[in-house]
Amino acid sequence: MRLKSKAVLLTGGSQGIGQAIALKFVREGARLAIADREVKALEETVSLLRAEGGEVLPIEADLQDKVQLDRMIDASLEAFGGIDVLVNNAGICRPAPLLEISEEDWDQHLTINLKAPFLASQRMAREWIESGKTGTIVNTSSVNGIQAEANQAHYNASKGGLNLLTMSLALELAQSGIRVNAVCPGFIETRLTRPAIQNEAVITEYLKSVPMGRVGQPDEIADVVLFLASEESRYITGHCLVVDGGQVIKLS
Repeated sequence: MRLKSKAVLLTGGSQGIGQAIALKFVREGARLAIADREVKALEETVSLLRAEGGEVLPIEADLQDKVQLDRMIDASLEAFGGIDVLVNNAGICRPAPLLEISEEDWDQHLTINLKAPFLASQRMAREWIESGKTGTIVNTSSVNGIQAEANQAHYNASKGGLNLLTMSLALELAQSGIRVNAVCPGFIETRLTRPAIQNEAVITEYLKSVPMGRVGQPDEIADVVLFLASEESRYITGHCLVVDGGQVIKLS
């Protein structure tokens, strides 16, 4: 087991990619604190995890609120006596044309997708350094942090910022033995993307941009997050690993 007895804090873990990460981690022996603001989905995922024999701590938290973010970390530290891996997976994506993006929508994207990972990572880095321990951070970013997509200015900006935050954290924390990496998924089948996938005309056209010619699956992202969280990636830090079926390398 690659994460046997490791304590992991996972944000946004109740659905889609987050749920796949949670299941993968408990199967690999992790003790898991899983945080989400959607209570029903969180409860359903925790039931799945416990059915797998996982040691799980559910935490209801809205990461737009720093008080709740700090309570999430406090609860995780208290439950497990420390955290070995932080996975900043929580995020939102609400497409809208540039001229129709409200200030509120902009702020929510930047807060949840960028500010919350910064605050959680900063807090955990302080905990590790002050206790003389090391740790690993994995951020869930996106190919939208590498290439811009229309109707996604707020999302693009948040994920571009997250990629550079990943590199900045890695640069400053490396001497403390703390590794920081990101995974950048392409088009993955989740609850949010399923309507587009089920629209044959839309998905047929979209897949022309993906050299491998198919939609990615949450498990395929979870496998990469597991790799970055484990000792198998012990000499990797500051890397943004693209998992997109080759989409960003395609010129036309």
